[in-house]
Parts: sequence; C-alpha cells; structure tokens
Amino acid sequence: MSLLNFYGRECPHCHTMEPLITKLEEETGVKVERLETWHDEKNAKLLSEYDKDFCGGVPFFFNTETKKWICGEADMDELKTWAGK
Repeated sequence: MSLLNFYGRECPHCHTMEPLITKLEEETGVKVERLETWHDEKNAKLLSEYDKDFCGGVPFFFNTETKKWICGEADMDELKTWAGK
C-alpha cells in the first residue's frame, strides 16, 4: 500500500498537516510518502495524475490501494480512516 502526501514547501495548510502525518506514522506504523509539488515538476505531474480534478491543490492525500483521497486539511480520525487504520 502506498500512502501519498502531495504538498507545497511554502503551503501553510501543508505545514499544519505535517505534525499530524508524523503522529499517524508513529501511532500506526504506516509510512506516508511526502511529495513536494511546487518546486518539483515530476511530483507536480504525478499529483495531476492522482488528483483527477478531486482537489486541484495541496495538501492532497491519496491511498493507492483503496483509492481514497483527502483534499486539504484533515483531523487525525480522517487521516486514520484514509490510511486504513
């Protein structure tokens, strides 16, 4: 399973989510792959492939196994559900 977090380096909403992502990893043992999109063309292209007009921005979370996604900020319960935990 691959849990993807697309973010922008200067994105305030992405910065808000970072401690929750770390907590999710620590509490559940999952690994979230972080992909910076504002300064990395390859990651930006990957974001558009996964996003499919769901969100159109960051933060964008995508679970490649369940195809569940989150657009924007989320709380811990939402993250756990998205991660399948």
